[in-house]
Amino acid sequence: MSTKPFRAPSMASFFDNIRSGRLRALFRRGELALVILAILVGAAAGLLVALIGALSTALHVFVFGVERLSSSNLTGWIVLAGPVVGGVVLGLILFILSRTRKKPMVDPIEANALHGGRLSLTDSIIVCVQNIVSNGFGASVGLEAGYTQVASGVASKLGLNLKLRRGDMRILVGCGAAGAIAAAFNAPLTGTFYAIELIIGTYTIVTLAPLIVSALVANIVAGLVSHHGINIDVVGSSTVTPTDYVPAIFLGVVCAGIGIVLMQAVSFIEETARKSAIPLWLRPTLGGLVVGALALISPQVLSSGHGALHLNLDANITLFGLVGLFLLKATASAVSIGSSFRGGLFFASLFMGSLLGKIFAICAPYIGYGATQPVVYAVIGMSAFAAAIIGGPLTMTFLALELTGDFQITALVLAAVITTSLVVRTTFGYSFATWRFHLRGESIRSAHDIGWIRDLTVGKMMRADIRKANLSMGLEAFKEKFPLGSTQRVIMTHDDGRYAGMILVPEIYADPMERDASKIGLETYLHYKNDVLLPTMNARQAAAAFDNTESEALAVVNDKVENRPVGLLTESHTLRRYSEELEMRRREASGEI
Repeated sequence: MSTKPFRAPSMASFFDNIRSGRLRALFRRGELALVILAILVGAAAGLLVALIGALSTALHVFVFGVERLSSSNLTGWIVLAGPVVGGVVLGLILFILSRTRKKPMVDPIEANALHGGRLSLTDSIIVCVQNIVSNGFGASVGLEAGYTQVASGVASKLGLNLKLRRGDMRILVGCGAAGAIAAAFNAPLTGTFYAIELIIGTYTIVTLAPLIVSALVANIVAGLVSHHGINIDVVGSSTVTPTDYVPAIFLGVVCAGIGIVLMQAVSFIEETARKSAIPLWLRPTLGGLVVGALALISPQVLSSGHGALHLNLDANITLFGLVGLFLLKATASAVSIGSSFRGGLFFASLFMGSLLGKIFAICAPYIGYGATQPVVYAVIGMSAFAAAIIGGPLTMTFLALELTGDFQITALVLAAVITTSLVVRTTFGYSFATWRFHLRGESIRSAHDIGWIRDLTVGKMMRADIRKANLSMGLEAFKEKFPLGSTQRVIMTHDDGRYAGMILVPEIYADPMERDASKIGLETYLHYKNDVLLPTMNARQAAAAFDNTESEALAVVNDKVENRPVGLLTESHTLRRYSEELEMRRREASGEI
């Protein structure tokens, strides 16, 4: 009797089993399976957040000799040299990427809005490395971009291997982001609603369970691995009266206006750098030089500002000191993002918002409101300004609740962030992420799934078995080839094969033809000579074309240059396919499939 040596299953064999379908069917059966996947994604997110945070801290220690960079009292050449060296390193990475990777990298919001949750894990790791380098060398950006990117990338990779449905893929990517934010802030509810508002774009009963599970698991895992987990402790409370809502709402309006200015400043710097002759790989070095120069004035502008937030919450700083620090931090953040440093503004917006809140607290007595503690205004400003930049009013409300544990403060925060969100959306219309998409030409206003509309193209819906004829064949030959009842429409072409127009066959036979038929050309019966569809158009664009031309069918040409007919699409089929896909999305969101 022969025996075979025991071999432990490898990770490669695990994914081979997934691809072969042994586990795939199990994880496509329902909500419980999605919750199990959420546990795996949450655990991975917690580990990744701890690892990224540790690497960034290690870089701070290696380069600057301190852990909490923005709360240090560093001075001298190292403060200037750190961001510059980081810019050189990042520039080298960008130079290599410009030669090796041509496609733009997709973030979780764009992946869920346009690509059905499909996200490259390799690109996510590259983004994360860039974020660690940027933050580790002192650029004024946060780590949340790296956290959410790599955690969502792992979730998307898992979903792709399991060949999950489009709706489940989007939920799983949301689980990655929820776990990352929950672990980063030690705030599971914040992570959950971050995913709902910013990554998935809608709330349903089906999405809630896996998101909460992922956030809780990630928070627990990160807490076990990292004993100094990233969190913000805010201490301070007061009795809130109805009159306190007035200054809170006013502070929300102020935060909205300043947030819009900051977002436009970032885009202005990016656009100026893009139009200049400065190569992409050199921009981070120049940006690092500016950030380093600002850090010589105050090192609190360095990195995300997490340490500086703690430092300034209870500190007694003058009005001019707070205003100066805010302007320094805002400038450093705008320059960092605009000069191609990789990172987010979540952490930075919290710090800047707390400064705005304390500035407002100093000014409040002059408008008749001076009883509220400055730390309360700091929390309100922190949440409202982050809501203006990042979006997600409920996300920021729950963040305030989990950081303070005070429901009265949270009520004021809710009034402020709702006001901020309303002002930003009605006057500006975008958060920082969606504004950058808008500048690239993308019509993304939120994380709602609009990618399925783009996937439903004319090329997929059209009929390729079209009836064509040459315009020069003559009327008699046409009637002989296409007798009444043989077809409804015929696409006509010129001698060189280019599209000429469309002829409705019943119209020819309905013509009394009082003139000599031999003298009547087919050009007389041509319709829609310049009205065509392209295979790349989506269902919405096709429907708009049908409305504009008042046509029941249009020809599809290969492109506007060659203009050769390749198919035919009817309005009725377009609307039917659109309705079917819309119903499919509704059923996915409601958990019916």
